[in-house]
Amino acid sequence: MRRTYGIDIDCANCARKVEEAISEVDGIESVTLSFVDKRMFIEVSDGNVDRFDEIEKAAEETAHRVESDFRMWRTDTVSECDDEKEKDTYLIPRICTGVAFLAFGLLLEYVLDWNIDGTVLRAVFLIGLLVVGYDVVVNAIRNLVHARFLDENFLMTVATLGALAIGYWTESVAVMLFYQIGEFFQDRAVDRSREHVKALAELKAPYATVIRNGKTQTVQPESVEVGETVAVGPGEMVPIDGIVTAGEGFVDTKAMTGEPVPRHVGVGDKVLAGYINTSETLMVRTETAYRDSASAKILALIEDSASRKSRSEKFITRFAKVYTPAVVLCALAIAVIPSVADPSGWKDWVYKGLIFLVVSCPCALVVSVPLSYYCGIGRASKDGILVKGSTFIEALSGIDKAVFDKTGTLTKGEFSVNRIEPEGMSETELLDLAACAEAFSDHPISKSIIGRLGHDIDPSRISDSSAIPGKGVEAMVDGRVVTVGNVRMMKECGIDLESEEDRSETNVYVAVDGKYAGRLVISDGLKDDAEDAVSSLKDMGVRTYMLTGDTEPVGKAVAERLRLDGYKAEMLPRDKTSELERIMSSSEGKTCFVGDGINDSPALARADVGIAMGCIGSDSAVEAADVVILDDSPSKVASSIRISKRTQTIVAENIVLALAVKFAILALTAFTDAVDMWIAIFGDVGVLVIAVLNAVRALRIPRGDARNRMSEERCGD
Repeated sequence: MRRTYGIDIDCANCARKVEEAISEVDGIESVTLSFVDKRMFIEVSDGNVDRFDEIEKAAEETAHRVESDFRMWRTDTVSECDDEKEKDTYLIPRICTGVAFLAFGLLLEYVLDWNIDGTVLRAVFLIGLLVVGYDVVVNAIRNLVHARFLDENFLMTVATLGALAIGYWTESVAVMLFYQIGEFFQDRAVDRSREHVKALAELKAPYATVIRNGKTQTVQPESVEVGETVAVGPGEMVPIDGIVTAGEGFVDTKAMTGEPVPRHVGVGDKVLAGYINTSETLMVRTETAYRDSASAKILALIEDSASRKSRSEKFITRFAKVYTPAVVLCALAIAVIPSVADPSGWKDWVYKGLIFLVVSCPCALVVSVPLSYYCGIGRASKDGILVKGSTFIEALSGIDKAVFDKTGTLTKGEFSVNRIEPEGMSETELLDLAACAEAFSDHPISKSIIGRLGHDIDPSRISDSSAIPGKGVEAMVDGRVVTVGNVRMMKECGIDLESEEDRSETNVYVAVDGKYAGRLVISDGLKDDAEDAVSSLKDMGVRTYMLTGDTEPVGKAVAERLRLDGYKAEMLPRDKTSELERIMSSSEGKTCFVGDGINDSPALARADVGIAMGCIGSDSAVEAADVVILDDSPSKVASSIRISKRTQTIVAENIVLALAVKFAILALTAFTDAVDMWIAIFGDVGVLVIAVLNAVRALRIPRGDARNRMSEERCGD
């Protein structure tokens, strides 16, 4: 069992330590703390579910021992606090005041030529230091009381006070001031990245207007039952998935799918929770409970995304545990050992040690890496692509093979009966028998046959109905055995197909009492962007394949039109998985599988990255997938890979930048006299700001997507 908590913590390195401490609490199976989106996930084993409240209390007490200002609350019981806003309100004027005092001190020291030992000059620098950094000093003292020596507050305080002690007043104020400036930039970048996910996080309608006993009632969406009618007025959000029973107009689907163009809906059309009605009132008959609605599933996916960390994030966590203590020990060694050997130069060696302390803070890495992934996930979510965690952003960046299902993925999944070709009976009778046999199936082909019939089916006519996955259905209709399915099913039943032909259309064969009775010819067109999707993937060096349960002629026709690198037809669900494994083993790169139906779930789970078409996809497909495309556009497979590659590049840039600069400064400090405290400040705060600003680049539209969007806009004009 797992619970999700909101958290209040303002230090990435502290968050890492809190996570490590809580993970040691007895009864906790796993804990994941996301500093960027301020959430924590605690999971306990089945045997400890009854103790969850006790474990939760122990986890909070443990967190307080590590970080006294830490707060946690269940996301389903307490709303998020405003402490962060209050902090920002006070931090800006404090930074401005610190800048003013530092500038005034420099004016006194270098322009007016006041003595550095003068009381006034020291007072100016000391006041500036206290104004800008009193909270850092207070937190450092708290940490000292709890025997915590390696967090950034303690390191900055020691570096600042050490600089004061050896007479470097200007540098002492600068260390604290620029540290706070770095914190400010960090917070702003994190807040900006959260804004891109905020629209999806607000998909839940605040209320539902339900019609009961002829009267309207305003209730919570969770209390609306399946089959009830809700009224959605202009500007209101659809609270629960359902079918429009009255009214027509346009709905804004941007928050759900990323598509800017409103969609027209009328009687009989399906609308999803999260759509916003932009015209007249719509009456909607609910088809699901709120917990099963599209927006509820999306909110669950967003919540889960922070709990899955990439290998890069895990590496940085392990690295920070070793790096900071190692650098601090080096700082002590540099400050103490040479000073003992040569007491006359102790100030210079202490100064070098303080430089090591400033550079030892791992914030540039601990903040920028998870922030980069978070921004990448936010960029994808804005385009209607939900990625279930940074580990899948990392995996997507290495995709070199994309395997597609056909029906509902590359094709529209909107089947229609083009022709009816009976043998020994009328077209009407053949269609009626086939529709009755398919009456209890949810397959798109079944729905197309039932829809062609044009009237309701009397269930009393049907008995002993059974479905054979990947083949068809069989049922007793009016006392006769009716078999409806593909060539494979007919052959297994020993039924001769008198007029079997190879066609690039889907043939549904019908047999009555073991004798061939005719066929229905079904067609399904390609999605509008299917060709662009395959072309974009090929441009990126990704090989494309298709696995379908349809006939060989149909599969071949689609593969040739899309110019796929390979395909397999007439496949059962288990065949898809084994063929996928063969494709995956053909090279060292990663493979994604793109599908939408319940039959695709095993393949979605088996692939390196499973990508589900979310809106029309089955619940099991969305659950099994790692990425969900909300508007079912196959072209967004390429977009998701492009976003992930860009994000992974930014992560690598930040890691290389931070490590290269820090190690260079540490080496120069240890072996030369070329480094002063200002360079150390750049090595800490400067690199942090650069890395954070670079991470925010992941929110921008990748170049390829920008070109595609401009092209679409020109076509629309």
